[in-house]
Amino acid sequence: MKVLIVDDHPIVISGLKALLEQEPDVEVVAAMSIEAAETALGVAPVDVAVVDINLPGLSGFELARRMLLNDPDAGILMFSMNDDPVFIAEAIEIGAKGYVSKNDNPALMLKAIRAVSAGGTAWPPGMAAKIAALTQNKSGPGPVQLSAREKEILRLLAKGKSLSEIADLVSVSYKTIATTCASLRTRFGARTQGELVRIAVERKLV
Repeated sequence: MKVLIVDDHPIVISGLKALLEQEPDVEVVAAMSIEAAETALGVAPVDVAVVDINLPGLSGFELARRMLLNDPDAGILMFSMNDDPVFIAEAIEIGAKGYVSKNDNPALMLKAIRAVSAGGTAWPPGMAAKIAALTQNKSGPGPVQLSAREKEILRLLAKGKSLSEIADLVSVSYKTIATTCASLRTRFGARTQGELVRIAVERKLV
């Protein structure tokens, strides 16, 4: 079983490698950025990718989205310090196969990786009700439904990226980004880009 770890913290990578390499059937590949991860995936496929959400530049959600465009059955485990059901719901929406918190027992990581490798899923226990409530709240008046790409654009805007920089980071045209931002401003009732970011932050969308 080949496992790709994508995380920008060397200590986290070392800890996971030490855990996984105790297993005789596991081979570990590590990457500290989206670019390095995509290079590794271009060299050879992996059975499971453990992807940190908070990567430099683009988020782990964007990497997962790209991986799933190339391979809809990719075994992706999202990995984060944050176990907020909002993030877990987004992982489900994108098409990831599971979610592990960095605060969990390391044994749960190994169990999750083996479950995903076998074609199953690995979602945090007890999260189903919270995610269902979150989904129900989203369907009511007020909240705006966003695609994974729209959430990524909002996140990059909140980090102070220009439209040109965002276009380069997500590999689409400037016109596409400008059109998306204009649509988002309309949907959120924001007059300016800054107001759009403020509303997104207040609603905990970024």
